[in-house]
Amino acid sequence: MNRGRELDVVVVGGGVVGAACALALAGQGLQTMLVEPSPPVPWSRDKPDLRVYAFAADNALLFDSLGAWASVLAARVQPYRRMRVWDAGGGGELDIDADTLGRRELGWIVEHGLLLDRLWALLPAAGVRLRCPARVEALQDDGDCVRLRLDDGSQVQARLAVAADGAQSSLRRLAGIEVDVHEHGQRGVVGYVATERPHEDTAWQRFLPGGPLALLPSAGGHCSIVWSLPDAEAARVLALDDAAFGRELGRAFDRRLGEVRPVSPRAAFPLRRQLAREYVRGRVLVLGDAAHVVHPLAGQGVNLGLRDVAALRDLVAAAAGANGDWHAASRLARWARARRSEDTLAAHAFSGIDRVFRSENPAAVLLRGPLLSLAGRVPPLSRALWRKAAGA
Repeated sequence: MNRGRELDVVVVGGGVVGAACALALAGQGLQTMLVEPSPPVPWSRDKPDLRVYAFAADNALLFDSLGAWASVLAARVQPYRRMRVWDAGGGGELDIDADTLGRRELGWIVEHGLLLDRLWALLPAAGVRLRCPARVEALQDDGDCVRLRLDDGSQVQARLAVAADGAQSSLRRLAGIEVDVHEHGQRGVVGYVATERPHEDTAWQRFLPGGPLALLPSAGGHCSIVWSLPDAEAARVLALDDAAFGRELGRAFDRRLGEVRPVSPRAAFPLRRQLAREYVRGRVLVLGDAAHVVHPLAGQGVNLGLRDVAALRDLVAAAAGANGDWHAASRLARWARARRSEDTLAAHAFSGIDRVFRSENPAAVLLRGPLLSLAGRVPPLSRALWRKAAGA
């Protein structure tokens, strides 16, 4: 047993959001431990990670404050300067350009493995105590502290436990926090492709009857795809050989970039909306995928999780400035209300957009394209859409 109040926070889950949370709280002077079942696979320049994020400007600032962003930029990122979104039903498109917003870029496409590699490299110097490999097997909440029993029989005591261990969070389950789940009946097919024409530093997305197809610019001139398809269709296209898959993908993308050729293995993951009913229960707090899972059409999943982290860091800083207790129940409750409200609104909005663009209702089909076009032609509206996506 750790003695007395030796630990302020134990973060369970060492993914991008969990590692960033541990670094952010340690940076506020809190005695922090990170518990993770397995260390990340070292990032390799020669083997691009299939899982990529459309990284927003506010989270680049968060990473910069953690000391991670410069090394990410130095390794491999792809800025995107333009977003083009259109509907297979026609009627116009949304076109947002960095120049019109006075920006060098709208955001960055970054590999999951690279972010994780750079965050973990910072943990020792930040003073984060690491228990890896280790799993949480039991939880005891005494009201003013929490005790976790790990799978090696040891126990950890802290003022607060943070569940950042993913959508199937064991700590969330041990805390008795329930989730509401909506299955979209889709899978997201991911991989890298080469295109006949250059990607133009543009994030492309076409809405199709089965779900959206995104081609995101990647370093080296390739594109990363996220193709949302009904479960049976996803299984079918995954079974195609490369040539047949390239032909189907090119047709689905309206050949905007010419012929398409796969240059990596393909994988798929189920799409769902999942929201925790509580973000704080007693001395346990949930964030990231443990708190919310959203449709990937807007690329906001990891961005929302990192905003949870930034808000928690700001709570601790504000409490220190006011000589208050950062872990007071009232402060944690305010954080939970604010973050759950934003995350819930975003999750339902993304599901709603997917539903509208998959609809065969004639009125929806007639209105979708013109509405996208209108949003692109009205500068205040396109600026507001980007600012929301960028966390500004």
